[in-house]
Amino acid sequence: MGLISFQRPLCANSRSQLRRKMLGFRHCTRAWSPRGHMRRREFITLIGAAAASWPRAARAQQPDRMRRLGVLMAVAESDADVQKGIAILRQRLQELGWKDGHNIRIDYRWGGGDAKLFQTLAKELCDLQPDVLIGHSTPSAKALLKQTGAIPIVFLTVTDPLGQGLVTSLSHPGGNITGFSVFEFSLGSKWLETLKQIAPGIRRVTAIFNPDTAPYYGLYLQSISAALPALAVESIAAPVHNEADIENIIRKVASEPDSGLFILPDSHNVVHRKRIIELTVKFRLPTIYYFRYFVSDGGLLSYGPNELDLFQRTAGYVDRILKGTSPSDLPVQQPTKFELVINLRTAKEMAIEIPAALLARADELID
Repeated sequence: MGLISFQRPLCANSRSQLRRKMLGFRHCTRAWSPRGHMRRREFITLIGAAAASWPRAARAQQPDRMRRLGVLMAVAESDADVQKGIAILRQRLQELGWKDGHNIRIDYRWGGGDAKLFQTLAKELCDLQPDVLIGHSTPSAKALLKQTGAIPIVFLTVTDPLGQGLVTSLSHPGGNITGFSVFEFSLGSKWLETLKQIAPGIRRVTAIFNPDTAPYYGLYLQSISAALPALAVESIAAPVHNEADIENIIRKVASEPDSGLFILPDSHNVVHRKRIIELTVKFRLPTIYYFRYFVSDGGLLSYGPNELDLFQRTAGYVDRILKGTSPSDLPVQQPTKFELVINLRTAKEMAIEIPAALLARADELID
């Protein structure tokens, strides 16, 4: 294209129109010569500057960009009870202004209680470069933290974030991770007291866990051991790695009189809970669980934190991080809601009479 010039001076209105076309640059009139001609070099410079500013102007006029949230769940996607937690998380996020598919995209990965999968799934999520990550359970949170020290992480249903090296302080976590713990040291004594109420003759209790998916198991064993002398009960640790191990342990415990079971909070136990419940009911073995959904699925009774409440509170931390708060400024929170749930139908099937005092204390009775 040759030299561009205008054969007559532009009037004020024409210059105003051109200025508007040039994105309102105040200095655009400097490109005009006293005789009303635009110098070629100045015109090209002006066009280049205007073009360079267009993307910035367009971004400024657009609504907030789509945010991305990565969620690493420890259990199987088919788990209907855990899906209730996901539904609560999504609902609370929407109440806070984050609607999936509208201004936030949520990507899920499901570990299925398989310790070997967590690192692979954590890397997949980190490669998506989300704005925030959620780690459900200790193995999920540890896998995510191993993959990134930059992307903010919110964990939930984690037993010992300090002892597991996730944070350096509960009040001031530091780094890129914070969240919600589920452990309270007094749980061990409350479990023992509850089992003794429904089966006064118990002399030994066995705690079932997978050390690969519950690396914090020692903390629970300490909690249980602290209450043993006062109740004259022996505690036995029973590590398992697959469903066959679980079956063998339960059959062995059932063969010994005056025995009871603790099913420790562990994604491996969650995944295999239907088989655990089936066997404990079959052998009429007094068993206490950690989460409500064990009991709604047919287990005898549970005492522990309300996990659905943790999903709701997790959404609040995600919201604050998306709005600019650093995870290092958000303290690790302890559980605030504990619930005792009893399945009366299962108790009847197992020929266990639940004391009236325990029934009165229950937060929920399933019949």
